[in-house]
Amino acid sequence: MSDTAALPPLRRVVTGLDADGKSCVLIDGPPRAAAMGGGGLIWRTEAIPADNSPQQDCPGDEVTFELMHTPGSLFMVGDFAPGRRTIMHATDTIDYIVMMAGEVVLELETGETVLRAGDVSVDRGVVHAWRNDTDQTARIAFIIVPAKPVGAGRTV
Repeated sequence: MSDTAALPPLRRVVTGLDADGKSCVLIDGPPRAAAMGGGGLIWRTEAIPADNSPQQDCPGDEVTFELMHTPGSLFMVGDFAPGRRTIMHATDTIDYIVMMAGEVVLELETGETVLRAGDVSVDRGVVHAWRNDTDQTARIAFIIVPAKPVGAGRTV
């Protein structure tokens, strides 16, 4: 399959305070690269509630499955190339998912459903996988927050 419609590059705009304590844009540019494919790390916090006082970029260099098991929050965007499929997995998180472009299949243990641009989903720590059956790259935004596990021995 070929990707006939390339997605525009991601732009990350992060606000903060300037030297005078006034609101300003601290970061305006691409996100950090994601180890899991296209897209990137938009922001992450090391704890909840978050500490908004630091005036530098968020901690961490790339998105990994291990990063999803920290006590903070994670905001990332994933680009799923045509034909891409993740492994079946579950994490001890609640994931707020926004389909930004394209479409993917959300695979579950009992079936699957197609999510298209504009759809939103809430993954509550269950076993699942993502699959792109189209010839277009799909872009998904994930906001990931720690949660209590819902199944014994099912976390990847």
